[in-house]
Amino acid sequence: MDMTRRAYSLLEIKAVNEDERTITGIASTPATDRDGDVVEPKGAVFKLPLPLLWQHKADKPIGHVIDATVTASGIEIVATIAKDVTEEIENAWKLIKAKLVRGLSIGFRGMEAEQIPGSFGRKFTKWEWFELSAVTIPANAEASITSVKQFDTGLPAASGIPAPVTKTNPGAAGKSTNPVILNSKKGNAMATIAEQIAALEASRNAKTGQMAVVMQKSIDEGRSTDAAEQEEFDTLNGEVEKIDGDLKRLRALEKAQGFTAKPVVANQIDTAEKAAAARSGIALKGPKLEPGIMFARLAKVKALSKIDVVNVREVAKTLYGEDSEIYGFFAKAAVPAASTGNASWAGNLVGDETSLFADFVEWLRPQTILGRFGANGVPTLRRVPFRVPLIGQTSGGSGYWVGEGKAKPLTKFDFSRTNLAPLKVANIAVVTMEVLRDSSPSAEAIVRDQLAAALRERLDIDFINPAKAAVADISPASILNGVAGIPSSGNTADAVRADLKALFGAFIAANNAPTSGVFIMEATTALALSLMTNPLGQAEFPGITMNGGTLSGLPVIVSEYVPDGIVALVNASDIYQADDGDVNVDMSMEASLEMDNAPTHDSDTPTPATGLVSLWQTNSVGFRAERTINWARRRASAVAYLTGVAWGEPEAPEGGA
Repeated sequence: MDMTRRAYSLLEIKAVNEDERTITGIASTPATDRDGDVVEPKGAVFKLPLPLLWQHKADKPIGHVIDATVTASGIEIVATIAKDVTEEIENAWKLIKAKLVRGLSIGFRGMEAEQIPGSFGRKFTKWEWFELSAVTIPANAEASITSVKQFDTGLPAASGIPAPVTKTNPGAAGKSTNPVILNSKKGNAMATIAEQIAALEASRNAKTGQMAVVMQKSIDEGRSTDAAEQEEFDTLNGEVEKIDGDLKRLRALEKAQGFTAKPVVANQIDTAEKAAAARSGIALKGPKLEPGIMFARLAKVKALSKIDVVNVREVAKTLYGEDSEIYGFFAKAAVPAASTGNASWAGNLVGDETSLFADFVEWLRPQTILGRFGANGVPTLRRVPFRVPLIGQTSGGSGYWVGEGKAKPLTKFDFSRTNLAPLKVANIAVVTMEVLRDSSPSAEAIVRDQLAAALRERLDIDFINPAKAAVADISPASILNGVAGIPSSGNTADAVRADLKALFGAFIAANNAPTSGVFIMEATTALALSLMTNPLGQAEFPGITMNGGTLSGLPVIVSEYVPDGIVALVNASDIYQADDGDVNVDMSMEASLEMDNAPTHDSDTPTPATGLVSLWQTNSVGFRAERTINWARRRASAVAYLTGVAWGEPEAPEGGA
């Protein structure tokens, strides 16, 4: 890698000082030159001042580079042009000022390089900078970066390196020994000889066309070619000759391989997998589906399969095609029930964010209060496994100073034991048969939204409603249940600040700083806060909006299911949450449903009920969705909440009208 090289770039002149004859500009190294090489600006090793040459001629110095700043996009330089030395230097100065010479070329020696994948080019990550030259290149910088990257055949100016004894690459008029870079169709290498031949022929046509353009310009202007045009034409001509040689060799190789070709062995495709692979061709991916839609398709296919008594794979194939993800899911194994508890079917998909079940769960989570913890800057709840005893310290002991020979006092520690059992939250969503059979994306969204709505409301209400008490082995208590609320002091901005102080005071009194505190409130309460302004018209609480934000430096979660007048401050790290991320779904069209959010039916003690509706009679399908989840406070001081909040509402008039 001791070969001397050069790389062209356009000179952007930023300032010219006539008296001192200095040029301040940016010499940007090219991304890739004609040889496919890349010169990394930050890999430059140099010592100032550097010689400034004219057209890379060692015997034609015109000044010095006195300052060079290396950046990722290039090397910013300050150069001086000698004054009153030779007529050639004066002419060079005039040409640079007039922007007739706009090119810079870095003369360097590669020290460290790596191969660029998919090409014959190299990326120079470390290189020794010898000199900088002002060069003439056309406005098209890509066309002007030629394969001639050598210095003048004489000694490199001021480099201190003797002329190499080995044969050097020829100049612009000679043949380039560097390979012609082709764009690979298949990654890093051409797959077949035919593809290589096609690529070479396309490259040859492009280069001969460019040669015609170069010559036509001088013909149209009625003049001979200039130095830059000659250099470009000769370089292109050399590359065309190289391509012709390679085409001849490749065609000879192709012909030779034809004599040694072997016939295809009969019965090579002997398995279903090989046959499917042979037929598969190229899979074209459609647009990415909205989150949760794949789960809705799963429920839809299972329902139609049961209704029409058709194999689930056939339903999936008819609705979505053999190349669809939903068909591939059912093609793994046909089983009768959709349950995450079945390890051979849905169980394999639980916990994988790319799976059908996890896709629905991940879509549902941000719509619930629970799901917003741990996202978008909101602290996460303390995640724990099911059925594992959790030991927490409720009070600490005390240490004592003890004199010599004195008895050591005893101390007492109090602990609590919590065990989160898996509890199910479930609901049934009903859709009509017409919606189920509708293949439009909007119909699938209806199924998805119905399944989500069946779970979202119950989770939010039971998590935050202070009136929700625990039901043994059925449902957990609200995190606010059993905690005394703090009455709100009013609806003005000062009252809001007093209320916030009261909330924080509850944590201070318990010596439990809310380091992972989160406010939970209604969206209308957050909206009222955002609309409160001071006498100057500025927002009293600028960090909050109706969608959340921050209040007193802590994040805010809003939900339509927070009870009226409730604002809670929750220390997230003090709330246990057990959630395996699974979901069960099943369907029926023969059942009779009690259309009530508080059904009285009981399989243990049958009771009469009203409002029974037959799914078969109404041509409807019921989807039952279940999630396994549980939560609990780690300690009583984990939460504090306000009651009777009416922030931002107008004052009630005194007296009566």
